[in-house]
Amino acid sequence: MRHRNAGFKLGRNTSHRRALLRNLVTSVIVEDRVETTVAKAKAVRPHVEKMITLGKKGDLHSRRQALSFLQTDVAVTRLFDTVAPRYGDRQGGYLRIVRTGFQKGDGAEKAFIELLGAEKQLDEKRQKRDAVKAKKREELEKQLEESKKEEGGEEAA
Repeated sequence: MRHRNAGFKLGRNTSHRRALLRNLVTSVIVEDRVETTVAKAKAVRPHVEKMITLGKKGDLHSRRQALSFLQTDVAVTRLFDTVAPRYGDRQGGYLRIVRTGFQKGDGAEKAFIELLGAEKQLDEKRQKRDAVKAKKREELEKQLEESKKEEGGEEAA
């Protein structure tokens, strides 16, 4: 029976589990979306919600509490400047867990954990990534054409 046994152990000892959760919370706040297993996503959800609630308070004590949990200063500034104001009128429920399939090695169920309202930022990141890929593809095609011309010129000589 699991009466009064809250939380997830995730097959780790206490310090490893705490480090894992801190890293995941920091990544979710910085990146807006992280792919992980469903169990880890469910375990990290309350921690991210608590951080966003601290960000909504916005006072010095809340900032220091967030600094003591999050791994980087960049995550704290992003939490207080961009993420928390996004949810000013919302009373909880800042995250979405979307199941995506199964992990190749051990068959664990994978999921995205993402912040609600981050669709614009994620679309912008996707467009930038696609533009960079297209530019690299064009450069590779130019190099391929040049190498074909050089090979054709050597055969004629």
